[in-house]
Amino acid sequence: MRSHPDRVPPPPIGTILRTSRLVLRVGRDSDVSALLRASRRNQDYLRPWSPAPPAGQTHPTLTSAANEIARDRTLWKLGTNCAFFVFPAQEETPRIIGRIALSNIARRVFQNAYLGYWMDRGLQGRGLMSEAVDAVVDFAFGPLGLHRVQAAVMPRNPGSMRVLEKCGFRREGYAVRYLKIAGNWEDHVLFALTREERSDGADEAP
Repeated sequence: MRSHPDRVPPPPIGTILRTSRLVLRVGRDSDVSALLRASRRNQDYLRPWSPAPPAGQTHPTLTSAANEIARDRTLWKLGTNCAFFVFPAQEETPRIIGRIALSNIARRVFQNAYLGYWMDRGLQGRGLMSEAVDAVVDFAFGPLGLHRVQAAVMPRNPGSMRVLEKCGFRREGYAVRYLKIAGNWEDHVLFALTREERSDGADEAP
């Protein structure tokens, strides 16, 4: 039986994932203004699905955007989170239209990460989020070397559940008062996908 290491070197922070319509990469200092615009554009839309902001922060600021990017880069280098911003593939000026992250990456016998994501309100219903999730799942089971990816969705968010089901995730259960979202403890439907279940028939993890 092979042992699983406690720590695995993270993939290069310059990793870029490409699909037919999207480019996914970690945030850079030059993305702060683009992130601020995206956050303000989607603030009301994302509020019901997001943790409450820090006390006294009523709306996104340049500082909060810069801090988010700096935090993402730090956690990537530590190997605990891999967060990507989503950009349209055919635009010369970077415009952030979403975010997708693998967080709380666990090694050893678990080899698991938690998936979270959002897509710009004005781009819903075009399959873009499913496209991004597919790319990140391939990254998780490929360069990141994970065995399992899981996600939790509030029952009143059917669109997010459709994304996961379209990407091959299965429902695992129902967690009561699972996460504190927008100031309230919310029930969540739990989803997961393992390497063996991936539709491309990837080999079993070592």
